Amino acid sequence: MHKYLWLLPGTLTLLTLAGCSGGRHDPTEKYYLVATNVKIPYWQSAASGLYKAAHQMGVQAEMVGPDTYDAAGERDAFSKAVAKKPAGIMVSPADPTSLAPEIQSAISQGIPVITMDSDAPDSKRLLFIGTNNYDAGVMGGKAAVKALGDNKSVVVYTMPGQVNLQERLRGYKDIFAEHGVKIVDTVNISGDPRVAFDRTNDIVTQGKLKVDGFVCLEANACKEVGDVLDRNKVKGKTVVGMDTYDETLNWIKKGVIVATIAQKPFTMGFYGAKVLDDLHHYKPQSLDMNWAADTMAPFPEFIDTGATLIDKSNVDSYISARNAANSEKQ
Repeated sequence: MHKYLWLLPGTLTLLTLAGCSGGRHDPTEKYYLVATNVKIPYWQSAASGLYKAAHQMGVQAEMVGPDTYDAAGERDAFSKAVAKKPAGIMVSPADPTSLAPEIQSAISQGIPVITMDSDAPDSKRLLFIGTNNYDAGVMGGKAAVKALGDNKSVVVYTMPGQVNLQERLRGYKDIFAEHGVKIVDTVNISGDPRVAFDRTNDIVTQGKLKVDGFVCLEANACKEVGDVLDRNKVKGKTVVGMDTYDETLNWIKKGVIVATIAQKPFTMGFYGAKVLDDLHHYKPQSLDMNWAADTMAPFPEFIDTGATLIDKSNVDSYISARNAANSEKQ
């Protein structure tokens, strides 16, 4: 009798968990990831995380959005996803201002919306999952200053309007201010790597601007910067990148790029889907609340997926670990 009573709580717990995992999901349940430039490796990695989570949960998932950097196209893709009444939506806003009304519409219809990679903090989104982008900027700034030294000049490549890039720039500026490093040009690449290539080529070949280094706040620019410097046999410039394109990693191995900051888009897509699933099945009485100010909110305002500095000292081990992880996913 005593043995039976001792086993009962654990048995009930196992039955409860089994019941949740087996009966919680409907095969028609669907989650969307809305982004822009969805063909680039970064978003393909995020989609892999999304699809793996969906497979584990036995639900449907889809990444949608334009194939090129197109904020208006992303907004249209988001609106179409909302019209399909999905269980939840993740979105990486290229233009948080234009997406805010669309997010409000989804929330008003009871569709959970979270942001990932890039935030829309003034919208009604429930939470943000991704990199602590200010900290990433600080990380990159320290790597740049270590290689540059004090009182130097740099060019920054970005896309104004994206909150994640603004936060990275803020982190860089705080470190640069401590070391007298000046930003002498800010290049808006508008999602087109050719802009980064052309502007860098002008700087290198025309010699009108004294530049000691190049800082890339997004993934597409730095592989182009490395290409220009290599073609023109320019030495002694400090280049700090973002993300882990193969070309960027190769330039690190060759000594053209000093370092890059690795994010976790797979983790964002994977864990973001799990968060949306939880929000769908355990939905608050109302989604349309100021959850950031609620000290009893059932979910956090921000989930930090982390970032890692990759340089010549660890680039080979990073590539090996990534290849092994990719093999396990297949």
